[in-house]
Amino acid sequence: MPIYHKLGKIPPKRHTQFRNAKGELYHEQLFGTIGFDGMSSLLYHIHPPTQVKSLLASTNVAPKIAEKKSIRSRKFIGFDVSPQPDYLDSRTPLLVNQDIYIGVAAPQALSSPYFYKNADADELLFIHKGSGTLITMLGNIRFEYGDYLVIPRGIIYQIEFDNDENRILYAESFHPLYTPKRYRNWFGQLAEHSPYCERDYKLPQELNPHDEKGEFLLKIKKQDVIHDVIYAYHPFDVVGWDGYNFPYGFSIHDFEPITGRVHQPPPVHQTFESKAFVVCSFCPRLYDYHPLAIPAPYNHSNIDSDEVLYYVDGDFMSRNDIAPGYITLHPAGIPHGPHPGAYERSIGKKQTEELAVMIDTFRPLMVTEEGLTIDDGKYYRSWLD
Repeated sequence: MPIYHKLGKIPPKRHTQFRNAKGELYHEQLFGTIGFDGMSSLLYHIHPPTQVKSLLASTNVAPKIAEKKSIRSRKFIGFDVSPQPDYLDSRTPLLVNQDIYIGVAAPQALSSPYFYKNADADELLFIHKGSGTLITMLGNIRFEYGDYLVIPRGIIYQIEFDNDENRILYAESFHPLYTPKRYRNWFGQLAEHSPYCERDYKLPQELNPHDEKGEFLLKIKKQDVIHDVIYAYHPFDVVGWDGYNFPYGFSIHDFEPITGRVHQPPPVHQTFESKAFVVCSFCPRLYDYHPLAIPAPYNHSNIDSDEVLYYVDGDFMSRNDIAPGYITLHPAGIPHGPHPGAYERSIGKKQTEELAVMIDTFRPLMVTEEGLTIDDGKYYRSWLD
């Protein structure tokens, strides 16, 4: 995300001496991407961020693939995934490829006794139900229904929930996740045609550095294995930082839909992108206003991508038998479009209240064993008259 932010205390010049009131040096850390060429932040720690005390258990959490190759359209009943007390245990991968894992989570515990870091993937969390605070080494972000949380790889974090009724759509991206390039001008600012701007971001606040030594459990995910690592200091010991690489939030309710006289294609709803997929937000909006407009989307062929739609709330005009928490997969190789009756039914409608998240991947998705358990098994026949 090309926006500069800073919190806490930092020296006037980078890579120079920075000491506390006792004259002791703070420990500088470059938190960067793509070697030394990508977005980065400079962090200043009370203790060296390298003090591993011991390595404990390692747990394989690789998704279990049930179907590698398929052309079947599917409908998953997302809320059928059973809640679990622990945040990590509740994360259930449904659709995966070498670029992205897509899943749902329903954690019940208000907090976790450990810290967590994904060393391989940027994480995108969409909060369908629940609220709370994302606590990170770079500050805290309050979140609520409809928020996206973008957590770059390598960020150490915890989540505190306000209650035990939580439903989350999550994606792990093995490529950097950005705001779309076509929304930005040549030096990175979000341009006037963008459906949101920098004012809409929820940036980290409340940096509370901990000066604590002891034994702190950090769970690190790397290559589909979660390693339990004991640190000799509290991971949230950053007294200050600045830069461009940090977690942030954005509410789907702050996305300003782009409309037109005739039906607009899905790219107008784009919210995030990587080199391997895009994320779109379908929000309440006015329908097309050409006198002969057909508000329902036209049939379209998924030639280059698999399409995943996560239904959040509202009236899903182009679909029959859809409810909040449902997830549909429309795979590449076969066209899809509005369900029987929806095309004609949409004519004359002036607006929609639908709320949904779409993820289009540029490589085929595989279905996990957990995904098959919540697949209704008959969605691919739902276009028959």
